[in-house]
Amino acid sequence: MATTITDGIERSRSNSIVRVSIVGIIVNLILVAFKATVGILTNSISVIIDAVNNLTDAGSSAVTIIGTKLSSKKPNRKHPYGYGRIEYLTTILVGAIIVSAGLNSLQESAERIIRPEESSYTLVSLIIIGVGVAVKVALGLYFRRAGELYSSDTLTASGTDSLTDSMISFSTLVAAIIFMVFGINLESWLGLVISAVIIKAGVEILIDSLSGLLGERIDDDLAIEIKETAMGVQGVRGAYDLAINDYGPERLSGSIHIEVDDKLTAQQIDEISRKVQEAVFEKTHIILHTVGIYCSNTDESAPVSKIRAELQRIKEHHPHLLEVHGLYVNEETGRVSFDSVISFEADDPVRERDAIIDEISAAFPEYTFSSTIDTDISAIDERGVNGA
Repeated sequence: MATTITDGIERSRSNSIVRVSIVGIIVNLILVAFKATVGILTNSISVIIDAVNNLTDAGSSAVTIIGTKLSSKKPNRKHPYGYGRIEYLTTILVGAIIVSAGLNSLQESAERIIRPEESSYTLVSLIIIGVGVAVKVALGLYFRRAGELYSSDTLTASGTDSLTDSMISFSTLVAAIIFMVFGINLESWLGLVISAVIIKAGVEILIDSLSGLLGERIDDDLAIEIKETAMGVQGVRGAYDLAINDYGPERLSGSIHIEVDDKLTAQQIDEISRKVQEAVFEKTHIILHTVGIYCSNTDESAPVSKIRAELQRIKEHHPHLLEVHGLYVNEETGRVSFDSVISFEADDPVRERDAIIDEISAAFPEYTFSSTIDTDISAIDERGVNGA
């Protein structure tokens, strides 16, 4: 059922992104026609560069459509998590196109500085450039809003690029006015500035998209929302170890550990874990394939409370120990287990964990302690041991 709903959401999202991209192609091709005509008639290198840049924007939108269609392919045996990450590759390609356009315009501007040519503007050409500025601002905002609405990094990147283009076009307009009023030709030098701005925008898009492809930490607000949703299910005493895998926009899945009373039956635990999966999916559309279990001492005896308090004291003196959870004291065997979330800043997490075990063992020599090292991959509970 969850997969069916997710597929429906993905199809709707893909169709919306394609519609937005088609609008971008049409608008940019119209701008290309007008700006190229103005650039040729006025012999303006900056206007011609601007026209070429609009052409690359149209190409970027075409790439977005292709990438969106490919990424919406259904999962199969070879790629069971689907093709959603193709959208990240699409964003990288868009960034590469932008950088390439910037490098080409940089070369053309440099050649014009070496071999300068006169430009000639008319009032009509200035009006066309001004209209182009307004259109690119509107298109950029349209792309940005659509990118946020449909969680599309590619559309957001295209929106950023369009807004950058509007500033470039405005600079061209200013240079043209300066030339007409004062006779000072800043065309080629402006072309260098425009090229640098284009290259910078492309590099930033490349860096951001590559970072996303490598895998980034889940947003803290989303992590907290998922954990609070899980803890809202009756019988859940804590939620930890949230791990979310990103297989493309709107294609998040992962696992979580929940803490439940140690007196519950397997049937009761199974019912609780299924309710957690359903609640999280209903709230966030994220599929939790696995819900792991920590059992918690139902009977808060004196030893359990003392061990918990001592671990809290130890935590306060170990800055790299971010969280202690999954604490369980087995009075019959004398074994105590817990998980230690160690900061990435720790030089040696194993040594850090061993030091914590040595300290708690010294305080309670009658018990045998063991601790699993967890990674700080999502928002943690700052309240204390097991959230107490």
